[in-house]
Amino acid sequence: MKYIISATALLVAITPLAAQNQDLGQKPPQTDTVQSDGQTDQADQGLTGSVSYEGKLDDLGIAIPGFATDANVPTPANAQGTAALGKELARVITSDLKNNGLFKPTGPDSLPQPSYGEITSPNWATWSNRGADMLVEGYVRARSDGNLIVGCYLYDMGLKTQLERKGWIVPPQDWRRAAHKCSDMVYSRLSGESPFFDSKIAYIAETGPKNHRIKRLAIMDSDGANVRFITTGRATALTPRYSPDYRELVYLSYIDGNPRIYVYNVGTGTQRLITKSHNPTFAPRWSPDGKWIIYSMAIGGNTDIYRVSAQGGPSTRLTDTPGIDIAGSYSPDGKQIVFESDRSGAQQCYVMNADGSNQHRISFFSGRCATPEWSPRGDQIAFTHIVGDFHIAVMTPSGRDMHDLTRGWQDEGPTWAPNGRIIQFFRTARGSGDAHIWQVDLTGKNLREIKTPVDASDPAWGPILP
Repeated sequence: MKYIISATALLVAITPLAAQNQDLGQKPPQTDTVQSDGQTDQADQGLTGSVSYEGKLDDLGIAIPGFATDANVPTPANAQGTAALGKELARVITSDLKNNGLFKPTGPDSLPQPSYGEITSPNWATWSNRGADMLVEGYVRARSDGNLIVGCYLYDMGLKTQLERKGWIVPPQDWRRAAHKCSDMVYSRLSGESPFFDSKIAYIAETGPKNHRIKRLAIMDSDGANVRFITTGRATALTPRYSPDYRELVYLSYIDGNPRIYVYNVGTGTQRLITKSHNPTFAPRWSPDGKWIIYSMAIGGNTDIYRVSAQGGPSTRLTDTPGIDIAGSYSPDGKQIVFESDRSGAQQCYVMNADGSNQHRISFFSGRCATPEWSPRGDQIAFTHIVGDFHIAVMTPSGRDMHDLTRGWQDEGPTWAPNGRIIQFFRTARGSGDAHIWQVDLTGKNLREIKTPVDASDPAWGPILP
């Protein structure tokens, strides 16, 4: 019987851009002020009602020309200057919205370039003649302190009016974050869903022959860019997970054959030991408040789920039944844990209270249920559905409405986007055994591979970045 066992320094937070009032010799782009408490200045917030478009989102045409600039200034983000960077910003936004599968964006390489003055006064005829329903325009400017100002505007072509606008001040190395923030603004305004593009993925980078695999901890942007390897590979790294505040990663490391659970601080590059044992240990996971870590450990052939403080210390056993209890995942409110167990004779999914009480089975469909992961929205549980082949599937927390989202040979290890509407997982190729990260939404239709420099497994999607 097979059981699935299944980073740059912390990014400088993007500073929301206050409304620009400088006299640039033409009407300057304006963006809303976002205060430190997260509230938006009430002045000129844009529309709050519905848009003019009434068709399906996947038929919604969005024109995304290159972002304009007031002066083409070289920047560490692009040696060719802010004009070239403006096109790169638009390409990233186009890719985000296209790969999401909800829209039909047209990017800057096949569109005319608007002038800086047109950002707040679009030439409506230009875009109407191209069949665009929505228009995303923006600008990028270099500041004297070396940072960049990026503004993003969403226009409804039917209403010929501005729907939304936001801006950010970013260090040059974080220009892609500004693009993802713009994508999030457009996605949220048009779909009504929470954002997810400006987020990070932790995963295991795999190299070397199959009988001597090197597994390193790595992180990347949600679209696969900006990969950074965190560990050297001298010790095997497995099953990473971001902390709720994005500052730390918990992961399992095998050193000299002995398992240890570490918490790695992404900002400082330091790590602390949470627990170690000579017994096989698996799948550490955070509690939603960041105070606890649950994991599984095998003692004398019996595997149970334990809880330990995120600062280390003694562990508390939460399950105590014959067999294998593994792969725990907290509900978003922290009150329950979904996990995998073979106590019924085959891998199935169970739910218990956070203290280990009220353990009960929820999966009663055909096949086996493994590696469950609770949605951030709390409405669904993703898992590996084993019916000969391995598929990614979802069900309600009560085990109802189960359906497969993928039909691969070996798809496993689901992880949720911060908005609870997209799932990443890793797919192992038949024959070669190569592993790659893939992504699918809840319709099961928008399936695509997330490209990584080397083989990749065990993806873990972090929350939306601050």
